[in-house]
Amino acid sequence: MEPVWWLTKDGDKDCLEMYLRHYSAKKYADGRKRTQFVGPGETIVLRTLTADAVFVWRKFIDDSGQQGVNCAVFRNESKHLSSDLIRQADAIADLAWPGERHYTYVNAEKVASTNAGYCFLRAGWRRCGKTKSGLIVLERVV
Repeated sequence: MEPVWWLTKDGDKDCLEMYLRHYSAKKYADGRKRTQFVGPGETIVLRTLTADAVFVWRKFIDDSGQQGVNCAVFRNESKHLSSDLIRQADAIADLAWPGERHYTYVNAEKVASTNAGYCFLRAGWRRCGKTKSGLIVLERVV
């Protein structure tokens, strides 16, 4: 598969629109309009040329105690297989943060799939537990 990810930045309007369609999108309690969506820490924001997929990596101090680089957002509305996009995003993160564990959270109650996180599993990740609030923790260890 040819590389499909393009580097962009927090605040990319097309990616912001996609983020707002993601189940984990946070809304401000006071009703302010969002202009950014990534959060603090070292970040890499990826998008497809046509802005039909977005992937965000964050390296930060996670209050849950998880260690490594976090996939904070992944949404795919493109024709590309999600597992292929994840593998490519993994390769980019490996270059930026060599040897780091990759991890993400999936809310099984908010995804349409009966096999929550399946695209990550197909990309070589594995389930490694649950958070106190019941989110599935997936990881890729190098």
